[in-house]
Amino acid sequence: MGQESFNKKEREKKKQKKKLEKQRKKENRKSEAQEGNKDDMIAYVDEFGNITDTPPDPAKKQKVDAASIEVGIPKKETTKTDSGERSGKVSFYNDAKGYGFIIDALTKEKYFFHINNCQEEVTENNEVSFQLEKGDKGMNAVNVKKQ
Repeated sequence: MGQESFNKKEREKKKQKKKLEKQRKKENRKSEAQEGNKDDMIAYVDEFGNITDTPPDPAKKQKVDAASIEVGIPKKETTKTDSGERSGKVSFYNDAKGYGFIIDALTKEKYFFHINNCQEEVTENNEVSFQLEKGDKGMNAVNVKKQ
């Protein structure tokens, strides 16, 4: 059982060779890290957004008031037309399911309406007047009637 086959010797040689190669690479990395300067690894961004290796000029620095920065979406200001009567045109109406959409004449926005919120019978392309009410998925048209 003391005999080693040719393949076993070759595998051992390859294993030893890989181990030495790994050790040599590790030593190279260590020596490069000691020689390298951390300043070589720093990059700066100039006033135009370009990456440079020189630090920015402190004279060109601008002061920004942190209070003037608005984070998020600004709240929509309510206009007096939000609470009043609006006019528009029925762009789509499904008689079988009892719902449709109205395009506002002023803002060209689409609003959902249901047959239960109609005061009169409406069909597609009718000119209607309506009011807006906040619904589950956005603004809904209510009190819909023909003009």
